Amino acid sequence: MIFKKICYTCDLVDNPELIEEYKKYHSKEKTWPEITKSIRDSGIINMEIYLLANRLFMIIEVDVNYTPERKQKMDEANPKVQEWENLMWKFQQAPPGAKDGEKWLPMEQIYKLE
Repeated sequence: MIFKKICYTCDLVDNPELIEEYKKYHSKEKTWPEITKSIRDSGIINMEIYLLANRLFMIIEVDVNYTPERKQKMDEANPKVQEWENLMWKFQQAPPGAKDGEKWLPMEQIYKLE
């Protein structure tokens, strides 16, 4: 059962070759199975990532077990996730307003059609 949706943003290095390589890492054939497992184990039920120029937009649907803090602790304890995250820094850069080491920032919902 979906508990809520959370949206995040991150920027990519503004380099067309790196952006294409990043997209390949996120194809079904190239995404590491350990990463998919860690995402699901954290309570994320669904994840979608969209791209415009070098701006990424991610929507996650989570269950009641998910918290960003829990996910961060799980990621820090998982060597394969750390390997993936270090690799992704080649492509990603912090968006405006990020603190040191941050790259995916939560977005504020300002409108919802009801």
